[in-house]
Amino acid sequence: MKVRSVFLSDVHLGYRGCRAGALLQFLHRLEARNIFIIGDLVDFWALRRALYWPKPHQDVLKALLAKAQGGTRVVYVPGNHDDLLRDFCGMRVLNVDVRRRLVHRTADGRRMLVIHGDEFDGEVRFSRLRRALGARIYDLLLRANHSLDRLRRAFGFGEWSLTAWIKRRVADARRYIARFEEAAASAAERAGCDGVICGHLHHPAVRDIDGVLYCNDGDWVENCTALVEDFGGRLSIVRAAEPGQPDVEPVLMPRRAGAA
Repeated sequence: MKVRSVFLSDVHLGYRGCRAGALLQFLHRLEARNIFIIGDLVDFWALRRALYWPKPHQDVLKALLAKAQGGTRVVYVPGNHDDLLRDFCGMRVLNVDVRRRLVHRTADGRRMLVIHGDEFDGEVRFSRLRRALGARIYDLLLRANHSLDRLRRAFGFGEWSLTAWIKRRVADARRYIARFEEAAASAAERAGCDGVICGHLHHPAVRDIDGVLYCNDGDWVENCTALVEDFGGRLSIVRAAEPGQPDVEPVLMPRRAGAA
């Protein structure tokens, strides 16, 4: 897959639910001028609870560094799960530029604010207790989802996301996502940008919010998605296959994604 830019976030290396194998396959097939890693590449929160670092997780880091050494521009914007690395913002480490946020200009000239997204949590107006409870429930659902996926594969069925299904149906989850998206779009507008590219929610989307293009690249725990920019500046979501499955597929190609 040849693209101008790819945006990845919420990989969560060090977390047992990380689908490192799918990301490795995606990176091996990828040719991109720019790779933007928008937070939560490494899950230090999970590593504090229990040390978990299998070979595929190490291989993802090696693959990204190899891209950087091979001439691909790699930019890393740390998130909340890897906020320890925010101390390196403004530095260049192993050919990787570490930034707190940046503005990316697409091939068709649009200015896109690139930011992880945890910065908007305070604007969503959900209590700290509700957010903590939601995070705990989400973690339990992810574990149940992985067990369900193994059972479905054993009977010849494809994967199905329990967490995504619940996000679409639980009112609190829908409200949180809507408020987050509006806060992100407002931040882009205040920064004088045409749109925003972020992660954090684990909810891939590309949509217009009052004339501001909102893009969320998803994650590599439940969705295995990335945001890609083609050489004309069009932005869209692709979903990567699990190892051994066919190549990536477009999952969201909105009509207005390439609009000025």
